[in-house]
Amino acid sequence: MIYVVGGIKGGGGKTTVATNLVVALSLDKRDVLLVDADDQETASDFSAWRDERTEGNAGYTSIQLTGRNARAELLRLKDKYQDIVIDTGGRDTTSQRAAMSVADIYLVPFNPRSFDVWTVEKVSRLIDEIKSINPDLECFAFLNRADSRGSDNDDAAEALKDEQAFSYLDTPLVNRKAFSNAAAQGMGVLELKPEDSKATGEFMALYNKIKKVNNNVNNKVESNVKNKVISNVENNVEKGKK
Repeated sequence: MIYVVGGIKGGGGKTTVATNLVVALSLDKRDVLLVDADDQETASDFSAWRDERTEGNAGYTSIQLTGRNARAELLRLKDKYQDIVIDTGGRDTTSQRAAMSVADIYLVPFNPRSFDVWTVEKVSRLIDEIKSINPDLECFAFLNRADSRGSDNDDAAEALKDEQAFSYLDTPLVNRKAFSNAAAQGMGVLELKPEDSKATGEFMALYNKIKKVNNNVNNKVESNVKNKVISNVENNVEKGKK
């Protein structure tokens, strides 16, 4: 499964989501590749720090990959790993478009306190453009760095629910110190000790939603393959009758 964590505006916490998703998948014993496609290279810095802290036992592989060649390289790598998570940063870049063109799932975190309607509209247009190349891409948005309470979350959620280009996941990640504390130690929030039960619970809710989406995508792919095989068999039978 290829996941892209992206968007077109900085400050949404995309790298935090991407690195925590990679750690969660590795804890599930998945063979995971983290691709840093962001020029800021924050995901690479996290991985280097994690590798040092764990003495080379990060639990996943990490590479940097940007530009037009990203598409071809991702296609080459997709069968070598069970999961690939791509951190594309907060801009509409060639790297992000290349990643989306081969991805299965596109995840877009939004920060409600810097929420702008034009951002949502631009993300929707980007998705529509990419779906002309990759029509099977499944797209989802959710709140990240959300307030623990207040109207900003509700206003942002309502705007996201109204969009047709993506589905809204009602699993907000609240702006908690546990995420930055974990990152400072080269960890995902699920690994942090002592545990922050609220942060862990929120991330697990999002992760479980993503796993459910993953299962749905896999079932859809299997169904499409099965239908294609049946269609080919029927066509061959008809040719044989002639």
